[in-house]
Amino acid sequence: MQLLMRSQVLRGLCVSWTVYGSLGPRPRHLLARTFSRKWGDYEIPKEFNFASDVMDHWARMEKEGKRDPLPALWWVNDKGDEIKWNFQELGDLTRQTANVLTENCGLQRGDRLIIILPRIPELWLLSVGCMRTGLVLLPGTIQLTAKDILYRLQSSKAKGIVTYETLAPVVDSVASDCPQLKTKVLVSENSRDGWLHFKTLLKAASIDHTCVKTKVQDPLIIFFTSGTTGLPKMTLHSSGLALRSCLPSSRQILKLMSSDISWCLSDPGWILSFVGTMIEPWNAGACSFIRDMSQFNPETILKTLSKFPITCTIAASSVYRMLLQFNISSYKFPTLKHSAAGGEMLLPEEFEKWKKATGLNIHEIYGQSETGLTCAVSRGMKIKKGSMGKAIPPFEMQIIDDKGNILPPGTEGNIAIRIKPTRPIGLFSGYLNNPEKTSLTELGDFYVTGDRGTIDEEGYFWFLGRYDDVINASGYRIGPSEVENALAEHPAVAESAVIGFPDPIRGEVVKAFVVLTPEFRSHDPDKLVRELQQHVKKVTAPYKYPRMNHFFSGTKGKGPLCLEAVDGIKTGLPSWKSKKNDESILRRPRF
Repeated sequence: MQLLMRSQVLRGLCVSWTVYGSLGPRPRHLLARTFSRKWGDYEIPKEFNFASDVMDHWARMEKEGKRDPLPALWWVNDKGDEIKWNFQELGDLTRQTANVLTENCGLQRGDRLIIILPRIPELWLLSVGCMRTGLVLLPGTIQLTAKDILYRLQSSKAKGIVTYETLAPVVDSVASDCPQLKTKVLVSENSRDGWLHFKTLLKAASIDHTCVKTKVQDPLIIFFTSGTTGLPKMTLHSSGLALRSCLPSSRQILKLMSSDISWCLSDPGWILSFVGTMIEPWNAGACSFIRDMSQFNPETILKTLSKFPITCTIAASSVYRMLLQFNISSYKFPTLKHSAAGGEMLLPEEFEKWKKATGLNIHEIYGQSETGLTCAVSRGMKIKKGSMGKAIPPFEMQIIDDKGNILPPGTEGNIAIRIKPTRPIGLFSGYLNNPEKTSLTELGDFYVTGDRGTIDEEGYFWFLGRYDDVINASGYRIGPSEVENALAEHPAVAESAVIGFPDPIRGEVVKAFVVLTPEFRSHDPDKLVRELQQHVKKVTAPYKYPRMNHFFSGTKGKGPLCLEAVDGIKTGLPSWKSKKNDESILRRPRF
């Protein structure tokens, strides 16, 4: 009876604001009876599985005619192909996927599975399939190189990997160095030696599968996140990340209903994609719209918004900036009701342009790989342009000094989340196999985000910048050392230093200061810029390549050659006194 009541309450949390229109929590006496641990004003269950508690709930609602007749997943591509699955169909397909993962792949609960796929429907089947089987999902962007994939396989000790035709040869090139890798799964129309063919296995798999019972603190997903130094860290999240979106305070952020069609444009591999394409819309019983684009194209996005009945968009701020470069007023978005942006702050004039063109405000959201959605200008909340909104309860956010003391409103300090006496649900469990880096994020009673900001008298937070050197380019976090290490592998580079440089579209771009080796000092600078950019794209993920470069052919006293290039195009020969053009940057301290 206790399990039955718990399931009913979890379903009630979803049903209350999507089917019956209420945005408030269920009655307190029900919560008190069925939830086992109190956190703030909420009671947290011991067990939670997104697949069974949320996905299967909406499948039952469909059978009972209590959900709008919309797909749960609506996928389209550049060719005009479309796939629509409701929750019942997703339920059957993900149970089949779960059987493929356990019976054909031989994976067991707790095993780690790396999934590197473009925006294709199988990505979502496999993600939910991992939840049904208790596998730990490790998503990755398709921009990863052989070196990136090797690092992820070795550091995570993943027993399986799923990818598509383009990256399968790349995986094969490093697989011999990963003895723990037991299973390779290919999502493609074609087969490949040494790989299991997912589509064939899926067709033959049974739809009968019993979802595992998982505790809230059981591992769910690992994101790789960049830092100032070293290789990306493995950020481990429990099922609490998904459960937190069930809480009424989180449902206030987007206020999605089961009649909504939500489009999150974030790249697969990042936490915003996981939360924005699955957790948030499906918690609300809404439709998650997916547009598979062969490459990013602002005009394609505008045409898609005009053609399809999308009601909500979630994207990096740079996406909106790029859209605003076009004549948006010539497009009509008759169904669009809400727009949310994250990754970096928008300028006041950008808010105004979007409002003038669409009639909608852009609502800021803030979060990290470690935290999920943390702070937001929730739907219906008063907007203060430039502010990222208020903390999302029950997270308690504060501005603290370097000793962990809470600072008064209007004082610049560290943006932090209280973790004592109780570590909040939805916050990452820690950096896997790296307790030292985990401990560095803690200061007194708080988790420190690494971001600087202020809070005003009304509780609105204002982002001021990073405390460290992490570069935020179009919402991508890039560690300077990752780019420096890639540059170091080229024979032309004797020494390098990488920083983030302000950019009107991307927020920041990667800028490299390079000391050339003697044999390359006479080379054509323009050609060398392009060569180094292509080199970085091959060695590490392409989004990390330097878009701006300074070459130093010698020391300051010997008259160095300084070349500034943007996307490989020479724009001038600045002096030693030009902005951030100083050899001292090469001696920047590392932590």
